[in-house]
Amino acid sequence: MRQVTIVAYDEQWPSLFEAESSLLQITLGKVISRIHHVGSTSVPELAAKPVIDILLEVVSLNELDNLNVEMVRAGYNARGENGISNRRYFTKGGDQRSHQVHAFVVGDTQIVKHLVFRDYLIKNKKAAELYAEIKRAAVLASENDIHRYSAFKADFIEHHLRLALMNLE
Repeated sequence: MRQVTIVAYDEQWPSLFEAESSLLQITLGKVISRIHHVGSTSVPELAAKPVIDILLEVVSLNELDNLNVEMVRAGYNARGENGISNRRYFTKGGDQRSHQVHAFVVGDTQIVKHLVFRDYLIKNKKAAELYAEIKRAAVLASENDIHRYSAFKADFIEHHLRLALMNLE
């Protein structure tokens, strides 16, 4: 069973992202338009689940779907949309998950949301510190249930994403 844990920021996370980006580029080639490090492991000094979140901007979900076998060979489990329309989601590492890939077609609004929230936390240290506290409390309150953990953080994310998007206007 997967354990929900939060750990202190690890200076190796950017390198782990870069290494996996190279593997994904080799695996998926021209289907990828851009690769981004997102999620808490992309925010310096932010405590996080030790899972590298990768956001792919792809030219076509159908072309990506045709490469599921290659993703499996690269160690990933293809999970389809997994609850988010027009997304392709892949996980690596089984119960000891090490990476998750979220893929959207270039121009999808989910891409902007992920990048804006990441950049907002990088620029707003107090918000990032509060987010770390909320995540630690969520781990305790969720009793190792990832859905409860995510639900516990939802209001913070929604509020601060709204603030981040307002700053774009």
